[in-house]
Amino acid sequence: MASLVISLFLERPNAVGFPLIFIKNCAIINLAKAVIKGLIDNQEKQERVLLAGVELQTSDSFESEMLELAELTKTAGGLVIDEFHQKRERPDARTMIGSGKLEQMSWAIEVGEIDTVIFNDRLTPRQNLNLEQILGVKVIDRMQLILDIFAMRARSHEGMLQVEQAQLNYLLPRLVGQGIQLSRQAGGIGSKGPGETQLEMDRRHIRKRIDDIDKALKKVEQTRETMRQKRAKSGIFKIGLIGYTNAGKSSIMNALVGESKSQYEQDELFATLDATTKLVRLHEDFTVSLTDTVGFIQKLPTELIKAFKSTLEESANVDLLIHVVDASNPYHELHESTVQAIMDELDLRSIPVLNVYNKMDLVKGDFIPTLSPALQLSIKEASGLQWLKSGILERLHELFQSFEIDLPYSKAYQLPELRKQALVSEVIELDTHYKIKGLIAPEQSWLLDQY
Repeated sequence: MASLVISLFLERPNAVGFPLIFIKNCAIINLAKAVIKGLIDNQEKQERVLLAGVELQTSDSFESEMLELAELTKTAGGLVIDEFHQKRERPDARTMIGSGKLEQMSWAIEVGEIDTVIFNDRLTPRQNLNLEQILGVKVIDRMQLILDIFAMRARSHEGMLQVEQAQLNYLLPRLVGQGIQLSRQAGGIGSKGPGETQLEMDRRHIRKRIDDIDKALKKVEQTRETMRQKRAKSGIFKIGLIGYTNAGKSSIMNALVGESKSQYEQDELFATLDATTKLVRLHEDFTVSLTDTVGFIQKLPTELIKAFKSTLEESANVDLLIHVVDASNPYHELHESTVQAIMDELDLRSIPVLNVYNKMDLVKGDFIPTLSPALQLSIKEASGLQWLKSGILERLHELFQSFEIDLPYSKAYQLPELRKQALVSEVIELDTHYKIKGLIAPEQSWLLDQY
């Protein structure tokens, strides 16, 4: 019997190499569960997850979304055991996925000892409740999974408030009946962030908490605005890093800043949530401010975009955007489109951009960039940083305007400050003054009046 079960297993390998069968025979199911248990005894105990997705006829990104869903699950600490897809003209209004597929999933859940089912698409509160009643396990969707990861990653007070606000806005319409929908929150994936006490509050109290968070975030935004004004008065040229999550923005920031631990850097999704600004000496004494923000992703929950709007808008207060793309990702063009769509939503398209295709050392075969102007490099390689600095300076030469001023010797003490604010190319010593030539950002040409 065991050999029969194992041979049947091998006919259908799943995502992690634990094949599943769907035979309506209790004895075989029990044996199957015993075999699987033996296979996983040596593995660290993780939440066991089944992924589910509906592929609509209009979708051209389903495969990449499901791969990404598996990565998100891994980031949240889950172990993907199996995956189910169904092609449909439209989602099932009651359960998102069809009844036949649900029956298969039920057997897979029993055999695979699944703890949680994660759907790729946003579930309505009613769909969520129906699915949990049918499948008998916790069910969450991609949106709640992403919110969960944000809750894990939030480090600053502002970030924690933003995540809590997003989660409460997501959970508010899911408060049905006498809290039935919330009774499933028994820990694990999808339960990070607001604690059980908060989740048991009624709608009125949750709305009050959302209002309180709004007020707290407005105070944080006032502080942020004060810092922006100080940076503007300093005359420092401002550069912002944007890009898809895990494209290498933090690695690029650390390389430019010259600090190995300036920004948290890890090969995982949403490693960085908080906007971080550092000063970078780009060329000789010429100094810029560099801001790294949260990465983007397909189907980024609207609750998060709203909650993190002030953080994301840090990118709107820069003079140049560096759009970082993971060139080694087979879906990089889709990632580019996702970033550009969010840039449109944040009204960033008027800001000059330099596209940086990172991780070129991992690219196999020829590579043709789809965006321009563009650099191709690997920031992890020794030459990567020099290529990046040279590319940024070349872009600045295109954007800056030339200037020529006379600086009296009596004001020679101002020359170091000018070198920080502009790309000084020539300093000529004359009888009574310096003649200085160089390039400066048009928005900062007013700084020359003080010299």
